[in-house]
Amino acid sequence: MSSSPIGFFDSGIGGISLWIRVKELLPNENTIYFSDSKNCPYGNKPIEYLNEICIKNTEFLISKGCKIIVVACNTATTNSISILRKNFDVPFIGIEPAIKPAVLNSVSGKIGILATKGTLSSTLFSQTSSNHLDKVDLIKKDGDGLVELIEKGIFEGNDLTSLLIKYLKPMIDFGVDQIVLGCTHYPFIKPLIKKLVKDVNVIDCNEAVAFQLKNILEINKLNNSGKLNNSNHIFFNSSRDNTTINKVLENKYEIFNFDK
Repeated sequence: MSSSPIGFFDSGIGGISLWIRVKELLPNENTIYFSDSKNCPYGNKPIEYLNEICIKNTEFLISKGCKIIVVACNTATTNSISILRKNFDVPFIGIEPAIKPAVLNSVSGKIGILATKGTLSSTLFSQTSSNHLDKVDLIKKDGDGLVELIEKGIFEGNDLTSLLIKYLKPMIDFGVDQIVLGCTHYPFIKPLIKKLVKDVNVIDCNEAVAFQLKNILEINKLNNSGKLNNSNHIFFNSSRDNTTINKVLENKYEIFNFDK
């Protein structure tokens, strides 16, 4: 099992922002990434349908021999990971907005959270954020439309900037000193976000999740002890358009098109 791949899935390219951190931290691990671009975005899907999608994604990755599954999507994690853990025996790593470090780092006592509607409306997010309501004031914004632009490979430009200003200005006016990116797509536009919010600290959870994955692999004795830098990385996409995936992967990997 140690040489078996780590499985990742997301509604598109978003989880690749996490995959990049994992590859850096665990260079000898094999991986399989499933980009479910056909069903993108997940943030507006009904919960019952989202659960079905996540179950099918997991079944696909397990059929490929994955030893652990990374639900590389905030919406899928906050809504469906409990269902996945009940239905499958493999370990799961989920993604949640990095509220705790934002609270610990905040001086103003005000933090902003930019996420999808599906994440912000989830029970798990409500429970997680409520644990910190006595310490800080939260302002939440649904980044409607951002995922769609990012999936098109748009990481800058007037349309994206206008949309970000719409969501970020109320946070700045509110007085936040921390902004949490609650979607794995958003790190791809983090440079633009940081440019717009200037001195406000912008946090994503990718580094913390990569270290959590490393710890879980070690605890379960699943970490690959094979040759360093001899890893294999396979990518699947449920749609036929690989343009943006190739862009973020710098055309270094072959993409297999497969509608599960």
